[in-house]
Amino acid sequence: MQSAETASQAGRWIGRGEALARLGVKAQTLYAYVSRGRIAARPDPDDSRRSLYAVADIVRLSGDEPAAGEIGQWLPPPEEMEAAEPELRSSVSVTARGRLFYRGMDAAQLAESATLEEVARLIWDARPANPFAEVRPRVGSTPGPSARGRLFSALARRTDEDAELKDRSPEALRIECARVLDEAVDAVAGPGPRLFLHQRLARAWKVQERDAHLIRRALVLAADAGLDAPALAARAAADGGACPAGAALAGLATLSGSPAIVDLSRASAWVVAVRRQAADAARRAHEAGSLTGFGDPDWPQGDPRGAALLQAVDLPDDMARAMREGREMTGRAPTFGLALVAVARRLELPRDAAADLLMVGRLAGLLAHALDQMTNGSPIRARLRYVGPEPGAN
Repeated sequence: MQSAETASQAGRWIGRGEALARLGVKAQTLYAYVSRGRIAARPDPDDSRRSLYAVADIVRLSGDEPAAGEIGQWLPPPEEMEAAEPELRSSVSVTARGRLFYRGMDAAQLAESATLEEVARLIWDARPANPFAEVRPRVGSTPGPSARGRLFSALARRTDEDAELKDRSPEALRIECARVLDEAVDAVAGPGPRLFLHQRLARAWKVQERDAHLIRRALVLAADAGLDAPALAARAAADGGACPAGAALAGLATLSGSPAIVDLSRASAWVVAVRRQAADAARRAHEAGSLTGFGDPDWPQGDPRGAALLQAVDLPDDMARAMREGREMTGRAPTFGLALVAVARRLELPRDAAADLLMVGRLAGLLAHALDQMTNGSPIRARLRYVGPEPGAN
């Protein structure tokens, strides 16, 4: 029996099958129309897993003659319209029971031995195939005074080159993702032997071989953080037609100005102060209200990534004492950002290396979100409601 709500929407909203038949397009094209605002969509009140599409928009795009009653009330009046709730379905990662899982596998456990390449294959759903086997080093270096600047330049170059990819099969897209990640690491570390990604960074930063595992762990733990603003930006760009590099660039641009980077920078400044004047550094910072890097609202019980990374690093006495004092004063665990800063200081990496580690690691995850959206993603349901001056009022 048809529900009252469904009956009231009859003639205004239709299911996906009928919409595709009227338009004569594939499902991906229909989703693109929705994401670009050309076709209005809403959840089916009888089945939240399905969507309904506005008849009037479909009629307008298809050029068909409207049936009686189809036009004129295709969208509910503002007071009846449901608030738009963006909905994204992802198979990349999930948080559960205070842990972070990459496609069902515990990220902290993976960091014990996995390389970034292996984690990338996992979150790109590329196993048992190895897309990195198709990667060849690019001739020439990426110019730029900073690692982050070179990283963005490399992604911008690939975005321009890949703007009109001919083959968008899942296998081809995974190979493109591998090429993007490989070139991005080369942009940060510079050209050299074809080592593992973390080994290239360790070599560029002159890290001893016995300590390179800390860079590997940091990259693996940084790969993804669930659905946050950078992941949403990457998915929105991919849903709008961007290539993998372009979608990842949108995500990294969002990450570069995010609270995560701001907090990481503040934590880095505090760690520098600790190294200069270790005695009571945590107490003085706490009293001044500038003690950062402890407590993350997304992880009330403590970020497992930060704990996993700090357990693997042998901190100098002054840093270890400051960490203990900070935790005792705040009652909160160190954040993942502070753990990255601690590792960077322990290895005597360049000033911005902690943020560089976060960005390179997240690049693998942002490529995963782009790939997931391109191959399996549902349309991003969001509507922009204009609330400015009335047109022509001025």
